[in-house]
Amino acid sequence: MDLNLFRISQRLTVALCLAGAHPTLDAQDLDFTTGLDEFRELRTMLYAHVRRLGLEHLEKRRATVATWTASDVRARKAYVRERMRESLGGPFPERTPLNALVTGMIDRGDYRIEKIVFESQPSFYVTANLYVPARGQPPFPAVLYPLGHETGAKSYYVWQQMLGTLAKRGYVGLAWDPVGQGERVQLWDTEAGAPKIARSSTYEHTMLGIQCVLTGDSLARYTIWDGVRALDYLLSRKEVDPNRIAVTGNSGGGTHTAYLAALDDRIQVAAPSCYLTNWRLLLETRGPQDAEQNLFPWLAAGLDHADFVHAFAGKPYLILSAIRDFFAIAGARETFAEAKRAFGLIGAADKLKMAEADDGHGYSQPRRLAAYNWFDRWLKGKAGDPVEPEVHMATEDELFCTDSGQVSVSLGGDTVFTLNRRRAEAFGKRLPGHDLVDEVRRLTAYERPQGPVQVRSYGVVRRDGYSIEKLVYDSEPGIVVPALLFVPEGGPPRKPAILWAHSSGKSTDAGPEGDIAGLVRAGAVALAIDARGYGATQTSWYKTEDWTRWFGDYNSAMTAMLVGKTLVGMRAQDVTRAIDLLNARPEVDPDRIAAVGKEGAAVPLLHAAVLDRRISKLALERMMLSYAAVLDRPIHRQIVENVVRGVLRSYDLPTLAATISPRPVLIVDAVDSVGNVVKLERVRDEYVGAGSVHVRRRGMNQPASSLYADLVR
Repeated sequence: MDLNLFRISQRLTVALCLAGAHPTLDAQDLDFTTGLDEFRELRTMLYAHVRRLGLEHLEKRRATVATWTASDVRARKAYVRERMRESLGGPFPERTPLNALVTGMIDRGDYRIEKIVFESQPSFYVTANLYVPARGQPPFPAVLYPLGHETGAKSYYVWQQMLGTLAKRGYVGLAWDPVGQGERVQLWDTEAGAPKIARSSTYEHTMLGIQCVLTGDSLARYTIWDGVRALDYLLSRKEVDPNRIAVTGNSGGGTHTAYLAALDDRIQVAAPSCYLTNWRLLLETRGPQDAEQNLFPWLAAGLDHADFVHAFAGKPYLILSAIRDFFAIAGARETFAEAKRAFGLIGAADKLKMAEADDGHGYSQPRRLAAYNWFDRWLKGKAGDPVEPEVHMATEDELFCTDSGQVSVSLGGDTVFTLNRRRAEAFGKRLPGHDLVDEVRRLTAYERPQGPVQVRSYGVVRRDGYSIEKLVYDSEPGIVVPALLFVPEGGPPRKPAILWAHSSGKSTDAGPEGDIAGLVRAGAVALAIDARGYGATQTSWYKTEDWTRWFGDYNSAMTAMLVGKTLVGMRAQDVTRAIDLLNARPEVDPDRIAAVGKEGAAVPLLHAAVLDRRISKLALERMMLSYAAVLDRPIHRQIVENVVRGVLRSYDLPTLAATISPRPVLIVDAVDSVGNVVKLERVRDEYVGAGSVHVRRRGMNQPASSLYADLVR
């Protein structure tokens, strides 16, 4: 016998013996996949699956790029821009008056720092510092300087060092506080005088970014537009030569350097620092970064980091990289090699260069010197000064453009949250229609599984009045779903069945006194599943434990959308396969299959019921009230796994519930965006007109056999 099979057999024998000796095994003992070698990768299965899809897209892209000609390189710019604009939510906002105001000035002798406030959108205020040379003959070349995530935003000492140096060398420089940083914290607690999420700005970016995805937009829609309008302001200054504009920034600023250079023809020279790598290395190391750094569905569209460079092909581009960066240097080198070939095809090989330094993440002096030299070469036509002068550092308070240090306190106005909520309101409420099922299928990227379901059994646990068979079924290649099949003793040969999905896993309600047991004793067959990413298949690694408390399996959810999928659609496929399994069981009446979805699993189960009419009745406990309700308040928790990009342009959860009619839907203890139970009146208002929907609160210690009695009748 194969050694692995022998070990599995031994463990299974022990499990069955224990089951016989202890008929009231608790729920934890039903996580039978633990310790079996063939299931050792369950905890990495979901991310491995979406990563594999991403790598397949990248391999197809690599093969295509290898065949490029000069005409392909020239055509790529339009393709990249089109895909970027689609991922950002369509056309940018209207160009409205900047209403720029200089609120103060610092004199440094050979240059001055002006404190600027402008409106990138009406009442959407941007705080910025403009560095202007006091010597030399204007108009000067200028540098647009988007910032990274470092504390202090525009006051960060490295940014001051570089912008002061540029001003001393005869460049005008403009840096502005990004959304969520410096004077532009979007989630500001005025009473506490601190951010509502007192962590790094990536938390706020991602909190806002998830809400933007629901409207079909991206947080980058706002951050890029701030950069475009910053350039508008820069070009409005008489000190600036409009024909000599460069852009550079590090990390998050490197991201926006790549974005702005790809989208805005007014930029002549680009130098992103510590951003460009490639998606193959990102998927194999850190995974997706915060919200504005993910453009959907980038990988499914056949795009990679090198495409930002291709969109600038023919103009001077300097890739600045750190050998010991957390953005893999191997990826940056591969991107450079691909772009070098593309630039060569159009006769512009001399306009692409890569500068590496043996240090870590940041705009370190070796990269700063390389950038100065690059700008001098292409904007002044001369060799650069190899010395970086001393620059006098200002405090954060000294660089404030508002009297309070916060736009929300001094100026009020809009935030990303309020602007995005208005975007959603403009779409209006969608009523169920004949084409809604197709729209749900399209947006979730749901694919109905084909052929018979493959099921494997791992033994039976006997309990008083029923048995529990431990099963695993294949949902699609690379995805296995552990399940527990509860079968009551006696009764009619064909029994009603209940599919049970809980985001905490199949064993959560599977104890002898749990919810499932009560329904099984009432005569129903029950199948409890660990849909991918739940229970025994929950991804075992995330960014940090704290990040997970807010955003769940962020990497899997984001990567799914990058490859044109959604976790909602994938989990709905797991549900369909579970219905296939129940349909094939001789104990089950196929016309009486109901389903219960609890907590995070309720949303994909609701989608599955729309897409699979074999679910005859549906109960949803502690499901979020609606997608629109996520936009009711700036803060939310554990939402990202149930995000469907652009969903609010087409439908919401009440629309789905109405579409299921006349099949009955029971909604129990609906919750808001942070998990608090919503008042019944609010739930009824949300679901008014939603067909055969019933709304309830679960009573204290109310048994499932009472709450869900209608499911087994």
